Amino acid sequence: MSNGHRPPVITGIGVTAPTGLGVEAHWAAVLAGKSGIDRISRFDPTPYPVRLAGQVSGFSAADSVPSRVARETDHWTHLALAAAEAALADAGADPATLPEYEMAVVTASSSGGTEFGQHEMEALYQHAPAWVGAYQSIAWFYAATTGQLSIRHKMRGPCGVLCGEQAGGLDAIGQARRLTRRGARLVLTGGTDASLCPYGLSAQLSTGRLSTVVDPARAYLPFDRSAAGYLPGEGGAILVLESDAGATERGAGQRYGTVLGYAAGFDPAPGSDRPPALRRTIEAALVDAGLSPGDIDVVFADGAGTPAEDLAEARAISAVFGPGAVPVTAPKVLTGRLYGGGAPLDVVTALLALRDGVVPHTAGVEQLAPGCDLDLVTDEPRTTPLRRALVLARGHGGFNSAVVLGR
Repeated sequence: MSNGHRPPVITGIGVTAPTGLGVEAHWAAVLAGKSGIDRISRFDPTPYPVRLAGQVSGFSAADSVPSRVARETDHWTHLALAAAEAALADAGADPATLPEYEMAVVTASSSGGTEFGQHEMEALYQHAPAWVGAYQSIAWFYAATTGQLSIRHKMRGPCGVLCGEQAGGLDAIGQARRLTRRGARLVLTGGTDASLCPYGLSAQLSTGRLSTVVDPARAYLPFDRSAAGYLPGEGGAILVLESDAGATERGAGQRYGTVLGYAAGFDPAPGSDRPPALRRTIEAALVDAGLSPGDIDVVFADGAGTPAEDLAEARAISAVFGPGAVPVTAPKVLTGRLYGGGAPLDVVTALLALRDGVVPHTAGVEQLAPGCDLDLVTDEPRTTPLRRALVLARGHGGFNSAVVLGR
């Protein structure tokens, strides 16, 4: 590495996603093209133009979250607490045996505790201020999950939250890497989101980018001629990121991969003559990793699902790698866009792809839109040797980030 630091390693993964609970359940669903998209069941979506979403089925907070904490926090925090427990178990890491000030937490959030907040607002408007619980002041807050993870596992090192919409999940991992360079030996990172309530869905509809297609198999098709927007979802992933030295000292027996490079950018104002920042962000991440475009074996695309944004991303990828020069995939079609949880889940999927030498396919895409000159993997997974992967994420408002992973 050009910066002289040994890259941190990912030793544990926890998944709470529409594609499954747990690493292998998620991976099996991705390889099978088994979608977690269905009619919204957390509330009656009939009055809304969007009635489909990726929901985490089979999840019960009672199974993994203490009852007191469950009452004081939102569904998105419950999903993260469960994923963190699974990630630590997967890593074989017991926080009680590690120095508490050398452990940190950095997560991403886009929506915060919208469902909890909606219930408290209903209590206010339908009754009186006395009906609003004290925990409304923290349960909705973007940092609630980071705080709960820190408290639960006594991780007293630097803690934070990144709010970059869909791009925030990669930003959190980038910040976690910085912390390992500054003395943190273990960082819980990644993120979840869960904004499937009337208040949360209404906020998402305001972007004008959600798909109103009623067929779950055709509603979210990034880079396709029929692309008509994206579907929302809930869930995500939490990862255990450790310094190489810390993982070695602990005797970590499992290493999914390394974080080789990271970069973030921000698009210029609409109407500006300057191009979108994604190409420069990709190039900066490669420089940070000390790699050239030819060293990347697969790209996990952001896949916004709207024609203009898909074309802009395709052009950025082609400008860096060449038209059709690298396999590209967007398995998030199976989950919807999970906002703060989406990019961490893509990182998990990329690590599993590196592990098994398989590029998962982008289910449902049949015909690439004009100008999208990509080698988009469709129809079925592609078996091929993989050493390094690039994960891209873009957030509403101009955020964009890139992470380079190594096997």
